[in-house]
Amino acid sequence: MTETPEEPGDDGGAPLIRIAAAVQTERRRAGLSLSELARRVGRSKSTLSLLESASGNPSVETLWAIAAALEIPFARLVEAPAPEPRIVRAGERPEVRAEHADFAASLLSGGRPEARRDLYVVTLEPGELRDAEPHPRGALEHVVVGAGRVRLGRTEEPVELGPGDYAMFPGDAPHRYEALTAGAWFVLVMEHPA
Repeated sequence: MTETPEEPGDDGGAPLIRIAAAVQTERRRAGLSLSELARRVGRSKSTLSLLESASGNPSVETLWAIAAALEIPFARLVEAPAPEPRIVRAGERPEVRAEHADFAASLLSGGRPEARRDLYVVTLEPGELRDAEPHPRGALEHVVVGAGRVRLGRTEEPVELGPGDYAMFPGDAPHRYEALTAGAWFVLVMEHPA
């Protein structure tokens, strides 16, 4: 996370506090012990315990793995409640960063249960590839590039896109993202099955 902790308030609290509460709530809703969730996610029980106590600093990979293990949209773990209309200023978006690539995802809007979609802005820089694990069955990713050139899509069939280009690919198979130029960013709509 790139934001500094802040006190809980009308915005739902600091990102880490919201994430900690959401992970614990969703884990309990699924009827899983901390040990069982850790096993499914492939992380240590102590790592997840720190996360649930808002003491950890989760990467995007860890949060995606938790969401996949709980069979919930990623947004349910990171989105703050928001009044309408919802305004997210470019310089004020909370980010979740990747462990092994210069990749950051900012959730703009999580889907309502009946809508089943999440909206993100993703920034990435050349260097390491961002390999993503499959999302729940039936997930689709829709991408529109805002700046730079990127290569993304299913691991075995990535496509190169430039500003204004759109691609849709299955998110329920291994996939990747790679910046080909500095300052690349895109809008990502994650569509979840009903």
